[in-house]
Amino acid sequence: MKTSSLLAVLGLASQAFADPTWPSSIDELEEIMFQTKSFRSRKFADTVDPCSNEASGPGRQNAAEWLRTAFHDMSTANSFLKRGGLDGSLQYELNTGENKGPGLKTTMEFMAPFISSKSSLSDLVAMGVYTSVRACGGPAVPIRAGRKDATSRGSIGVPQPQNSVQSFRDQFTRMGFTNEEMIQVTACGHTLGGVHSEQFPEIVTPGTGVDGQISLDGTVAVFDNRVVTEYLDGTTKNPLVVGPSVQVDRHADFKVYNSDGNVTVEALTDNDTFKEVCKTVLQKMIDVVPAGVTLSDPIKPYEVKPVALQLTLVEGGRALSFTGYIRVRTTEIGADAIENVVITYKNREGESQCGTNGCTITTTVQGVSQGFDDTFAFFPIEAEISASTGVSSFVITVNYADGTSEEFDNNGNTYPLQDAVLLQMPQSCVLGSSGALTVTAAVRNDRVSEGASIDVSYKTPQTNSPVPRLMSASVALTEGDCAGEYTLFTADWAIPGGSAYEAHIDVKNGDYVDAFKTAVDVGGTCRQFENPASCGDSGGPSSSTSATVSETPSESPSAEPTTSSTAASTTTVARTTTTSSEEATPTVQHREAVGGYRLVSCWQDYENGIRALSGPMNVQDDMTLDSCMSFCDGYDYFGTEYSVECFCGNSLHDSSKEAPMDDCDMPCGGDETEYCGSGNRLELYSTTATRTTATPTATPSHVETVGDYALVGCWTELHGGRALSQASTASSDMTNQQCAEYCGQYRYFGTEYGLECYCGSHVATDTESAPLEDCDKLCGGDDYAFCGGPSRLSLYMNPDIQGGEPEQPLTVGNYTFEGCYTDSSASRALDEKRTAGSEMTNEVCAAFCEGFAYFGTEYGQECYCGNEIKEDAQEKDSDECIMVCKGNVFELCGDGNRLSVYKRKEEEILSSSDA
Repeated sequence: MKTSSLLAVLGLASQAFADPTWPSSIDELEEIMFQTKSFRSRKFADTVDPCSNEASGPGRQNAAEWLRTAFHDMSTANSFLKRGGLDGSLQYELNTGENKGPGLKTTMEFMAPFISSKSSLSDLVAMGVYTSVRACGGPAVPIRAGRKDATSRGSIGVPQPQNSVQSFRDQFTRMGFTNEEMIQVTACGHTLGGVHSEQFPEIVTPGTGVDGQISLDGTVAVFDNRVVTEYLDGTTKNPLVVGPSVQVDRHADFKVYNSDGNVTVEALTDNDTFKEVCKTVLQKMIDVVPAGVTLSDPIKPYEVKPVALQLTLVEGGRALSFTGYIRVRTTEIGADAIENVVITYKNREGESQCGTNGCTITTTVQGVSQGFDDTFAFFPIEAEISASTGVSSFVITVNYADGTSEEFDNNGNTYPLQDAVLLQMPQSCVLGSSGALTVTAAVRNDRVSEGASIDVSYKTPQTNSPVPRLMSASVALTEGDCAGEYTLFTADWAIPGGSAYEAHIDVKNGDYVDAFKTAVDVGGTCRQFENPASCGDSGGPSSSTSATVSETPSESPSAEPTTSSTAASTTTVARTTTTSSEEATPTVQHREAVGGYRLVSCWQDYENGIRALSGPMNVQDDMTLDSCMSFCDGYDYFGTEYSVECFCGNSLHDSSKEAPMDDCDMPCGGDETEYCGSGNRLELYSTTATRTTATPTATPSHVETVGDYALVGCWTELHGGRALSQASTASSDMTNQQCAEYCGQYRYFGTEYGLECYCGSHVATDTESAPLEDCDKLCGGDDYAFCGGPSRLSLYMNPDIQGGEPEQPLTVGNYTFEGCYTDSSASRALDEKRTAGSEMTNEVCAAFCEGFAYFGTEYGQECYCGNEIKEDAQEKDSDECIMVCKGNVFELCGDGNRLSVYKRKEEEILSSSDA
């Protein structure tokens, strides 16, 4: 199978071009899924054969991982409350403990370049189901478009191997599936791939299988019913049916298949029946979506579709170059059955008067593409249209070799094509390294008074997701010279985020738009517009427009682009940033006390098949720490594991031992604000009653992470003011978790003197780092964590929340901000190493200066390193270092002859000197 066959064609004949916001989500998904790379740079699955590629490592198949990704994303849905479903929330759930292994992450990383304002991650995940199943010989699962991505993680609830049959039934009922459908979707989902010892050592013993994997059936990369027939005839090696999983009650497939006495699986012994059932149940799986999402009809192939159309002003402004392709479906007839394709267009007045060249363009086949089920021929468009008459719409006639012909008119709407505003590709350019973008647009002279602007949809990295966040910015273009029938407008802007070539550009003039142009199609060199003709009579000059920029997060693939305001007689670039109204993410914590029990630690369990606690156990989907404590009443220890398990005992087995707290990373099934251990890891609690045996004890610590916040360090308060001044509260039972929840909308929070909590989007410039031991007050509500000290803040930051204006980061890796210092070319404050670049940030400079005691950024783009600050460098007020970094507009990087200086933390310096 050729890899290009992964691009079989879908579409909707009734919708192409009829909507002025074309391309719609449906059109873009069709382009991504089914356009071959011979005509576009890189489309979905161009370079991957899902059934054999090992992107996640040896023994792994993309097809199985793409299929699993869709189920894991969907399976937390609540069909009764219409919450969750296939919504892309999985990107924020990879560390919950329910979603193990690299496959889910690498799947989303593969899909990330194709996310756009017209193609959501969740639609791409659904597309992955179609591609993986079809590529491995399965049925064509119908795909519908229109899913919207969540902006935060959803509830837990992915089925786990150790669940009881009733728990499985309850979970699938919550998703909206019957017992029969539960069995069917499990079989259909498990016909590909296997189970890996690295993630499930209790199911696949390390050292067994191929590359640490045991396959779920004998045809690991073929979509067939062997997973069912081998189960029924007793030859199965499915590790979720036989083997070590049986002894530890994790033989999940057996539990599911046997839940109705094998009635459903016995009905799947015919391979054709199996595939038809899978087609239905997998479509149902990907169509589980939250309330408020309306999906399109299933996408079907277009018979004829215009592709990559572009008008460009040429000949000094006297003509319009018309380029693109007409794509014709040739599945039943073959490309050689078509003699030619004729485009008949109307001028901009809707009339058939198009100058000396007439109103028709004739083209013959240039190339073909092959998909799973369809073939297509491409007919190139290369023509010039008079700029004075222009174009407004066209129809397509396919002339066949047998002398017959057929006309396509977009279901009576004709194919619209506006010539009011055009992106001038030759006069535009973008640099992928820096994101530097220059856009030139041609606006028809009778439309000049409407001005021109661009909407840029681009991506910025997220720290809590492998998938970038979609943002949009509006930039007003400045009017330039007239050229024949058109006037040129330009603007310069830097695309943030480091993925400039994945950006899309809409060029707008009033209600007209040259829509959804990919930045990768814009060249790296801006060419001069040659030999402009004298200005036409159809329009005159107008006042200049501003270069105002506004940026907003773009969370919905169907969202309309934002439009910037314009103002006369100014060329100042102003920036405003608006954060989206994201759903609050619950803060998950390790609870220090539960009733009369204290948290001991995260504790190893089931090492060498031996339980740490040998008393009673309980499993329930809605497990909480309180319910486990009640179940273990009277025992010295209780522990929760894998979100839903509870164990009791009066002693710990000698072979068990403490594990890092980070190992216990799964929220409780019944309370997602507290942790309940993880796989083979107990959230272990011990009674505070008098005991005769030794009990491990916890010691107070500086908590490194609190939800999405990370500890910055201990920082000083101001004399007569506050380091964080936007909100505050105090409580005798204060904890860092309580303060994090109170300050959840702010970038920073800090606890002070054990009882106080302060919030802010920025930290006052006069605060400074203090020794960590200065923050030595125990939290009022937590005897095992510190909450600042006298005039000292235990300071935390959530990097995903941006402030309203650029700031000087207080810490960068192992460095803390030292201050703003004078600098000059004649006498450098730091003089041992230097670099400069348009991608400069404080993080980039810190990495460049690794090993030095100091680094500093200057003039937005310069970086200096040294082991001492020269004596003649003078410290200045931080307000003198206010130039934004070239590589991150939310950070400050010094100023002219001013250096933002950072010093390596003392413990790092000591460890380096001891080495």
